[in-house]
Amino acid sequence: MMFYMTLLLLVWSPSQAQKDAFLNDLLKKNPELFRPILENPAKYDVQILYTQINRDAQNNPTFRTYRYRVDKDRYFYPASTVKFPAVLLALEKLNELKLDPATPMLTDSAGHRQTAVRSDPTSPNGLPSVAHYAKKILLVSDNDAFNRLYELMGQCDMNERLYDKGYKNLRIVHRLEVGMNREQNRRTNPVRFVENGKVLYQQPMQVCGKTYRSETPIRRGIGFMRNDSLIRQPFDFTERNYFALEEQQDMLRAVLFPESVPPRQRFNLTSMEYDFLYRYMSEFPRESTFPKYDTTYYDSYCKFLLTGDNKKSFPKNVRIFNKVGDAYGYLIDNAYIVDFERGVEFMLAAVIHCNEDGIFNDNKYEYDTIGMPFLANLGRVIYDYEVKRRRAFKPDLRKFMVKYE
Repeated sequence: MMFYMTLLLLVWSPSQAQKDAFLNDLLKKNPELFRPILENPAKYDVQILYTQINRDAQNNPTFRTYRYRVDKDRYFYPASTVKFPAVLLALEKLNELKLDPATPMLTDSAGHRQTAVRSDPTSPNGLPSVAHYAKKILLVSDNDAFNRLYELMGQCDMNERLYDKGYKNLRIVHRLEVGMNREQNRRTNPVRFVENGKVLYQQPMQVCGKTYRSETPIRRGIGFMRNDSLIRQPFDFTERNYFALEEQQDMLRAVLFPESVPPRQRFNLTSMEYDFLYRYMSEFPRESTFPKYDTTYYDSYCKFLLTGDNKKSFPKNVRIFNKVGDAYGYLIDNAYIVDFERGVEFMLAAVIHCNEDGIFNDNKYEYDTIGMPFLANLGRVIYDYEVKRRRAFKPDLRKFMVKYE
């Protein structure tokens, strides 16, 4: 038995090593695009997941994933990527409550620094709802919209639901941009769902009794800004949100290809909600009527791969279903990219850290000079490879052809 297991490892290991080396070799073929990163990948904290999708004669997909420096234990700040599970869980919760996602959701306040929301002038009826919050998150990564869904779910329920589904390498423990402390983030606002003056569901303020934090300290850089003062010590991420890259791509796959993952990992969503997600994950801000966005929100505003380094309009045949994040010098994109004309589809997730001076909170990050060019070039190199890659069967992608406003 020992001989057989040893032989099995010898047979398996080279194949796995080749898969892990594939992306490294592909990047090396384009030194003019990736040389600074390849020379010091640890400095830029780069991680890449590229998943090929192949179809059989019945259009059933199979997946083959290639990795570059992927490590769930090497922390990066996930920024707005945590908004994606918040959207999924909020939709799932309303299904359990038998409430339409468009039902007006009124947020009250019951604690220090909590704020209420009774209206939303960007929605068709002037009222906030889970559907409209989700739409704003997927279109332009709206921070307040995420905070309201975080308050609907509550810290404990949000994390425990994800853990129960098998998504273990994450924690979502704070709102975004509002600067609340740990105790304030444990407490989430009361909410009411009201229609025509009738309260359909009411939830009091929730207080999470558990503590979600890293078991070991997470400190980065050489200093950080606090107000106008430079604190010369590493910035502490120990109690910040966490969302491993593999977990991000797994969750995206569970939404796009739910039949390909175990039932436990799926989300309890209706066919209409899947259509809703596919639409707003891939829609450009200029295609939205409510809210109506100006030209500040160009096509690649929340699409870093392929065109994150420019503001040109996307070609009509290409769509990206994704969720990005950017904060503290970290840039992340977790995407499913399709070209309907050429029959191309693949999944690509990547993170890069752009903070040359090692100082956090100083708003001096090399997004435009290092991060965005890296992600855009990475997307283009993989896309070009996919265009040339031979497939036994051309994929039928009509499932992802949705109507936009």
